[in-house]
Amino acid sequence: MSVPDSDVRSPSSAAQPVSAGIVTALVGFTSSFAVVLTGLTAVGANSAEAASGLLILCVTQALGMLWLSRRYRMPITLAWSTPGAALLAGAGTVGGGWPAAVGAFAIVGVAILLTGLWPRLGRAIAAIPSALAQAMLAGVLLPLCLAPVLALRDAPLAVAPVVLVWLVLQRYSTRWAVPAAFAAAGVVIAVSLVVGKVGLDASALLPGLVLTTPTWSWQALIGIAVPLYIVTMASQNIPGTAVMKSFGYEVPWRPAMLVTGIGTLVGAPAGGHAINLAAISAALSAAPTAHPDPWKRWRAAFTAGWAYLVLAACSAAVAALIAAAPVGVVETVAGLALLATLGGALASALADIREREGAVVTFLIAASGVSVLGIGSAFWALIAGLIVRTALHFRR
Repeated sequence: MSVPDSDVRSPSSAAQPVSAGIVTALVGFTSSFAVVLTGLTAVGANSAEAASGLLILCVTQALGMLWLSRRYRMPITLAWSTPGAALLAGAGTVGGGWPAAVGAFAIVGVAILLTGLWPRLGRAIAAIPSALAQAMLAGVLLPLCLAPVLALRDAPLAVAPVVLVWLVLQRYSTRWAVPAAFAAAGVVIAVSLVVGKVGLDASALLPGLVLTTPTWSWQALIGIAVPLYIVTMASQNIPGTAVMKSFGYEVPWRPAMLVTGIGTLVGAPAGGHAINLAAISAALSAAPTAHPDPWKRWRAAFTAGWAYLVLAACSAAVAALIAAAPVGVVETVAGLALLATLGGALASALADIREREGAVVTFLIAASGVSVLGIGSAFWALIAGLIVRTALHFRR
């Protein structure tokens, strides 16, 4: 998609993409940051390291958006890998602990870089049956999406207001349902802090990077890096290009992979697990609601980049607030944020009846959380699904 040299600006046309970009950033951040913090903590990060990861993810994706949207005059938006964060939450700690997880993040960055430089690698990922990749993702998401149910049973007074606000907004404004649920969770946390007379450490409210020297272990390579790369590519980058194409934009694949790969690699020591092309939230900046003129919608993504830099300054305070939350509240927000993703993954996994048996096996093993040889269930689920699929297709 080429862009003409002329780009006449009026006050009304300038305001529309700016507001769309701010909404893109706010929705993207508030709807899934709890999943990111949950995932980073699950693989061994302490509260400061998890806050650092959230900060660097905001910064790297913001810089990537600013450059890509300005350079190609397209509303190219980036995001952290929410499915990848959910995968981390299910993977748990591996041999080598947090430094090994950081090493796995760096490997994912290198793999994304190679995807941009070596087209065959991208084609190999695209060749993985979509049903199996989506079934693996659905299995990983299931325990997280069950969290609101369990939390509602164990702490109804703290969790019920969050669920109720989410349900009401689902009826009237789906886009803002999860951000509103987080706002309700913030009120619950504030009340608990006042009633419990517990203060927040002022130093924890200031953003800061905590660097970790990466180490490498084969458990982290197979149990974190491989499934994280597959999920990021299959559930974010490839669908992200499809979403953009539906609005008439052809994403420059190689530059996008190089930018996100470098961003992931640079952010890994600070705790960033992966950044990628936005998929669902991409429509907020690329749709006609961002601007009637498709040539001017790039400003929405450009504004979203600046908005993420502002949100980065608030990331430590948000992480500190989450750390002070009553038991079950954060898990509830994260689970509600992932319900739509779970529904989409299940629909894609079971859509083709010829792939259904392999997809069901993949889903069940991923959801089981079983760990063998220190490697999490996501990897074994994909292997088992491929074996079942191969056996059944050979029979047929």
